[in-house]
Amino acid sequence: MKINLKLMENNITKSDLGFVKKFLNKKNIILTQNTQVKKFEENWSKWLGVKYSTFVNSGSSANFISISILKILNKNKKKNEIIVPPLTWVSDINSIIMNGFKPVFVDIKLENLSMNNDEILKKINNKTLAVFLTHAQGFNGLSERLLEKLKMKKIHLIEDVCESHGASFKKRKLGSFGLMSNFSFYYAHHLSTIEGGMVCTNDKKIYEIANMLRSHGMVRESKNLRYEKEIIKKNKNLSHKFIFMYPTLNFRNNEIGAIIGLNQLKKLNHNNKLRKKNFRLFISKIDKRKYFTNFDIEGSCNYAFPIILKTKNLKKRDKFEKKLSKAKIEFRRGNAGGGNQMRQPYLKNIIKIDKSFKNFSKVEHVHFFGYYIGNYPSLKSNKIKKLTKFLNSINL
Repeated sequence: MKINLKLMENNITKSDLGFVKKFLNKKNIILTQNTQVKKFEENWSKWLGVKYSTFVNSGSSANFISISILKILNKNKKKNEIIVPPLTWVSDINSIIMNGFKPVFVDIKLENLSMNNDEILKKINNKTLAVFLTHAQGFNGLSERLLEKLKMKKIHLIEDVCESHGASFKKRKLGSFGLMSNFSFYYAHHLSTIEGGMVCTNDKKIYEIANMLRSHGMVRESKNLRYEKEIIKKNKNLSHKFIFMYPTLNFRNNEIGAIIGLNQLKKLNHNNKLRKKNFRLFISKIDKRKYFTNFDIEGSCNYAFPIILKTKNLKKRDKFEKKLSKAKIEFRRGNAGGGNQMRQPYLKNIIKIDKSFKNFSKVEHVHFFGYYIGNYPSLKSNKIKKLTKFLNSINL
């Protein structure tokens, strides 16, 4: 049986390209960061429910800039630990390491693929600066207890919402709770600008620093004239236009990406409703005896169908993968980021890790027996039913 299901389909539409073409036909256009980028940032902020957004060239850049801002603002250098999940994209952890912080790992819950909130609270100590929480694959990772405890202990919350555009907690969009939040607009995600990302915040100072860190650290990019004048006055021997405040690189995006983003934003709520409908159908049809289905779908908005095998037999898993490949079903093992990041070679010789992984049983199971497959707005219910019927027929 051939299912022919890709991870993503039609995520850059003819309508998107039509707006790009219309823009390119104008005279004397500027393609680098300009008015369309600013408009996209403003519209995105309004959609999300935050005051400020900074459009960058990837979700990874958004991760790096956010942790760099924490480093700049951190007055207590003894606070050098950031709690992070082992099930996340590599840039979350690399951003922590590259900014001189220590990642502290917490196991996940299968119900939402995010960090176990109770375990987060157990790991907090006098060295904890922040919690960098990933809302994995469209699931909410927050709880009222976690938010209350972090506020009480004055621990910063950074939200990675790269895979969860439109997901919510208490009827409020994820990405509007933390000191900062990060989004990715990669091709496979809910909204795509081909490549791109966003740093979001309600803090004006953080917004100004994010703008500078995006653009070589240049003071004039802060868009705060009073601040700019103060720095110019302190640096009289420098050209006003070229004062570099922080060590960073160029993470800017461009007008074409912003135009695509603006057009996609108009359809995002509608497309998310279709994704939610698809996910509910998928979960209702898949065999609960073979696959984990007890997901916490309250407020979820999934860009992919998570599959977690209940078996722990590697031979059965390998046969499962062969059957998917034969049926032309594109998949990724390990869910977000390929599974347990603690197993990755980039962490060797950087931090000490318990190689038995015995304290991370949930992420270990997802690492070996977890997958995601495509869920997108144009996916029809008949195909989802055909997919689940096929999955249920596999001997596990």
